[in-house]
Amino acid sequence: MTQDQIILFTLFGLVFAALISGRWRYDLVAFTALIAGVLAGVVPAKTAFAGFGHPATLVVALVLVVSAGLTRAGVVMLITRTFVDTGRGIGAHIAMMGAVGGILSAFMNNVAALALLMPVDVASARKAGRAPGLSLMPLSFATILGGMVTLIGTPPNIIIATIREDALGESFRMFDFAPVGGVVALAGLLFVALVGWRLIPKREDEGAARDTAAYVAELIVPEDSRLVGNTMGDLYDEADKAGVALMALIRGDKRRYGAARSETLAGGDVILVEAEAEPLDEFRAALKLDFADHRRKHYLEAEKAGFTMVEAVVRTDARIRGKTVEAVGLIWRHRTALMGISRRGHRIKGPLGKAKIRAGDILLLLAPSETADEVVNWLGCLPLAERGLALTKQDHTWPAIAIFAAAVLAASIGLVDLPVALGAVVVGYVATRVLPLAEIYDHIEWPVIVLLGSMIPLGAALESSGGTELIARGLIALTADAPAWVALLVLMVVTMTLSDVLNNTATAIVAAPVGIAMANALGASPDPFLMAVAVAASSAFLTPIGHKNNMLILGPGGYEFGDYWRMGLPLEILVIAVALPSILLVWPL
Repeated sequence: MTQDQIILFTLFGLVFAALISGRWRYDLVAFTALIAGVLAGVVPAKTAFAGFGHPATLVVALVLVVSAGLTRAGVVMLITRTFVDTGRGIGAHIAMMGAVGGILSAFMNNVAALALLMPVDVASARKAGRAPGLSLMPLSFATILGGMVTLIGTPPNIIIATIREDALGESFRMFDFAPVGGVVALAGLLFVALVGWRLIPKREDEGAARDTAAYVAELIVPEDSRLVGNTMGDLYDEADKAGVALMALIRGDKRRYGAARSETLAGGDVILVEAEAEPLDEFRAALKLDFADHRRKHYLEAEKAGFTMVEAVVRTDARIRGKTVEAVGLIWRHRTALMGISRRGHRIKGPLGKAKIRAGDILLLLAPSETADEVVNWLGCLPLAERGLALTKQDHTWPAIAIFAAAVLAASIGLVDLPVALGAVVVGYVATRVLPLAEIYDHIEWPVIVLLGSMIPLGAALESSGGTELIARGLIALTADAPAWVALLVLMVVTMTLSDVLNNTATAIVAAPVGIAMANALGASPDPFLMAVAVAASSAFLTPIGHKNNMLILGPGGYEFGDYWRMGLPLEILVIAVALPSILLVWPL
């Protein structure tokens, strides 16, 4: 073993130990290791930061922005409202939610897909009277499995494709992962829906969701709305689907409550509703209702910047306490609209704009993204924890789908490279105002970018020093005199084990070159080994630290660290049992 190899193995060992301990953030650990590698002379100074311009790093960043655009345009809402039914049994619910999550994860970041579907799943559990923990873990696993299907579904696939291009001169294409990843995802989904959820420990207090505020809000029926001529009763199915309570119909100065169900809707009618923030926006977007004050709409449409929904608690010394929104001039001073008020069970009389705000009220505000914090501070309120409440732009749904589909098609047939295609989608979303330019960089998960940019040069240094070949020879020695598929199996098990305790991105960077070196040593094609790494690196089901999705559900699901392996271990065994023959069939040795 050479001196450079010793230094690099030591660095990787320290990185792995630091990541497993969880005491320091993974991006800081990786960047520190990169700098240490440069100072030690094992990473060339000229290429030390080449990882930040690497195609894999760019694609991951662009996928995150595109995911945000699809969400903002209402594409995800359209899919979930079409397929999700809260009245299904637990098994059918998991199967449907898992299928939706898997499909979304194939074409957008799987962390973003889970973040979007998790509130839907928690709300469904609440309506069905069951613990969210029974369905959140299956949903997390389904979104992880769905990412295996396409090139952009998960960072390990992107990394492995670019490593293949560096080593063999050609990258994997968009759907090259689908024959194996699709079969694995389908088998995994069937397992979690039929058997897996039964293995989750049941607790009395599991999955206690945060007590979110229910807002009273006013929405207006536009003059040209398709709802004109329908009855108020026709809205109840849509309201139930979104989780919104219809309280009254306001026409002129009159409020009509229970008797309004048979009332025919007219343009200009105001519908008084009570709902949490996300269902309120979903209901408004689905029925294309306006804000109850035309002045609000005027200010908001005139503003080119993006808007975000902000939840803020009124303090005892707040500027707005004892006053109305109209009195403090929230619209004309800050281009901010009051969407709703939560008063914890107390009815609010009269129009919201004329309601006197009390200490302890929670306000749902629609504010320009770049000044939202300033608005909350100016009012003297306290913002609730950030929840990513972006206003859905339902008029952009189909243009957003068309732009994204055209880019995927162009990349799939080789018309343009994937980074260029995704870059074109981002430009298209900015041009069509699906995403405000001011928000573009907010949607990029910078710690992941730093991790990638730091680990790629370290991985390249390990390969150029002969370190990956050394690891490959060691793994081959373990399977001496055995068929080549046994070496493939060992590679999958080792990669999967690393992915359960490390970031899957870091695992792929290390394991993919090892797979190529093993293939070269055996005189086999590198493709089955790369596919084995792709599947195994994405199969982190034993611990909450193995994948961000597993960490996201830890609190809402009421899980403990040791709960994951109960469903995760048989799932990982199933993944290997399905993936190995599929790889050998589709990508022969």
